Amino acid sequence: METLAPQLLKVFGIIWINVILSGDNAVVIALACRGLPESKRRAGMVLGAGVAVVLRIIFTVAVASLLSTPLLKIIGGALLFWIAVKLLLEEENDEDAIKETDRLWQAVWTIAIADAVMSLDNVLAIAAVANDSTVLLVLGLAISIPLIVAGAALIMAILERAPVLVWAGAALLGWVAGEMFLSDPWIVTHLGGETVHQAELPVAALTAVAVLGIAYLLRRRSVAERA
Repeated sequence: METLAPQLLKVFGIIWINVILSGDNAVVIALACRGLPESKRRAGMVLGAGVAVVLRIIFTVAVASLLSTPLLKIIGGALLFWIAVKLLLEEENDEDAIKETDRLWQAVWTIAIADAVMSLDNVLAIAAVANDSTVLLVLGLAISIPLIVAGAALIMAILERAPVLVWAGAALLGWVAGEMFLSDPWIVTHLGGETVHQAELPVAALTAVAVLGIAYLLRRRSVAERA
């Protein structure tokens, strides 16, 4: 029992950290699955959450050492920014012609890319708790699957009642993209830690607003082209 208790505490620590850090992932799952048919939504959420956890494990085990590589977070932030914009661009043309299975896997693919990018800032904290134990890492993250699904289901129910919150969710992803961009080692080295700290909130707010602005303009252009 004396040796088991610390291991259990580590598992609970991994679960707790992952739940806290998975709020953004739940938003991505909910946004990506909101356009699926009712019969496919649960499958989309389960598959999306499963992909999220698998990618979190892969990144924690294999990519943690790469986070100090200059420019990696800049690229990740740019990808996440575009994903946030893309989530607001509803494809209305030929919507009925798209097969449900295609839409399902498209949603899962969107979740996979977004989680891969967003996991970059989370893997070090989880790896620190696991303390190089792959078994504890996998166990703790696997237990988190239903928790992420529950979060996505709750967010989706809210989005159904208040569609305007979809824009708030995309703005949140834009905010995370700005934070990721600014925390890149290359940026920190050239601007200095103090400057980066002072610019963190303005840059994150700017990228959040930019997501909304670009998505709005692209949607208006799409409407004009169809007209």
